[in-house]
Amino acid sequence: MRNGETTPNTTGELAVGLLGWYDRHRRRLPWRALPGERVDPYLVWLSEIMLQQTTVATVGPYFEAFLGRWPTVESLAGAELDQVLHQWQGLGYYARARNLHKCAGIVASEHGGRLPETEAELLELPGIGPYTAAAIAAIAFERPAVVVDGNVERVMARLHRVTEPLPGSKLRLKALAAGLTPGERSGDYAQAVMDLGATVCVPKAPKCTLCPWGHDCAGRDIAERLPARKRNKPRPTRRGLAFWLTRADGAVLLRRRPESGLLGGMMEVPSTEWREGRVPGAAKAGGEAPLPATAWRRLPGLVEHTFTHFHLELGVLAGRVKKGARAPKDCLWCPPGRLGDHALPTVMKKVAAHSRQKKTPSRGVREDEVQGG
Repeated sequence: MRNGETTPNTTGELAVGLLGWYDRHRRRLPWRALPGERVDPYLVWLSEIMLQQTTVATVGPYFEAFLGRWPTVESLAGAELDQVLHQWQGLGYYARARNLHKCAGIVASEHGGRLPETEAELLELPGIGPYTAAAIAAIAFERPAVVVDGNVERVMARLHRVTEPLPGSKLRLKALAAGLTPGERSGDYAQAVMDLGATVCVPKAPKCTLCPWGHDCAGRDIAERLPARKRNKPRPTRRGLAFWLTRADGAVLLRRRPESGLLGGMMEVPSTEWREGRVPGAAKAGGEAPLPATAWRRLPGLVEHTFTHFHLELGVLAGRVKKGARAPKDCLWCPPGRLGDHALPTVMKKVAAHSRQKKTPSRGVREDEVQGG
């Protein structure tokens, strides 16, 4: 090697060696075809969407449940979005579920129920970005495509001793991956590199003695430090107040969030805007509630939840509405014990659990109840 990068004479040998390793050690996964079996593009697409920012161990049961309920693109396209969001609970990043449903509708209505085969066509579908398009094209249709996920980036950074930190090194790592990608067995090769990163070239304590590329790896002596990463900025904290509004029969008011944005299209316990720093005092915050309450009472404690880019702290105001109050637009009354029927994101499940546990408040509302540090 020169400067830690493979020479043209060795790239083909590396691919052959990795494919031989994969033939012996490939993972058996519910969406992966066995040798000699026909690949189902629907399973490839569904699994790749679920696996975005989620582990294989977590995805397995969700994948089986989805497939049992919607075994084809057409059946998924015919489902209600609320059903899909409800089934998705626990996987997070709910925009993926919304795009999955929207994409199924387009594939069913405009492509005869068959996913397109090329990266360019796949990229035109909602929820399918460059990585997913390449993965589907290679794995489902044996198209020559460079598939680069986090596992592949780690393998390439170590194999070629790339010390430039991510995300600045992404383009270089992709170019290096492209230089190793063979013209045949595209799907097997893509899955082989991902398997290598997931089972051998792992983030901590890589199993270099078991690696088919171990003798060719330029970064073996510093493997645990690669790929290098820039330090993440600390997450800001946002704060707000949630409104636990109930009727005399115990029904709770829920609201559907806008389709776009964080937790789009999901049901929520209504709340104020989530802001950094101070939030309006409790008395003023009541004006942001979807319905007026006969009295607002602050429940003790806070609900805390961490998203990818910020930490959230929510106080809860409990209130009772007048008899016969009708649900406003985008809201509904949920009968007692039926919250599980709705697609509530994790943070809202926390709000509901907190509100039920603390429903007997210890004190009244003060103007300065919730504020920034």
